Amino acid sequence: MSVALDVTDSIDKLYETIFTGTNSIFALALYAVIAVALWKVFEKAGYPGVLALIPIVNVFIVVKIAGYSAWMALLYLIPIIGWIFGIVVAIRVGERFGKGAGFSFFLLWLLPFIGYFIVGFGDARYRRA
Repeated sequence: MSVALDVTDSIDKLYETIFTGTNSIFALALYAVIAVALWKVFEKAGYPGVLALIPIVNVFIVVKIAGYSAWMALLYLIPIIGWIFGIVVAIRVGERFGKGAGFSFFLLWLLPFIGYFIVGFGDARYRRA
């Protein structure tokens, strides 16, 4: 019985750490930075920029910018397939804006808050396939 209480206490403390204080403020700030960058990327691709502010819709639009159907975004929900699909989408988005695979992998997938700023505010142009 005491093991179950210890696990419950540990989970409660984990949630307490993640969802309170500085972590929440940092997560909101990071989301705001990515939303601003995606706003410019969406406008370059011909989509309304305001869609970058809507949490799940922005994922569907990024998948459409990559040239896939928005329904393909549901692949992100499958554990290992989601990571692989995320890399493929990042590389395809990079190709659409004239960037290489290295740029796409490192700056659009690993560090999107930097990569999408470069694509959105830089001189990259969107090319439909």
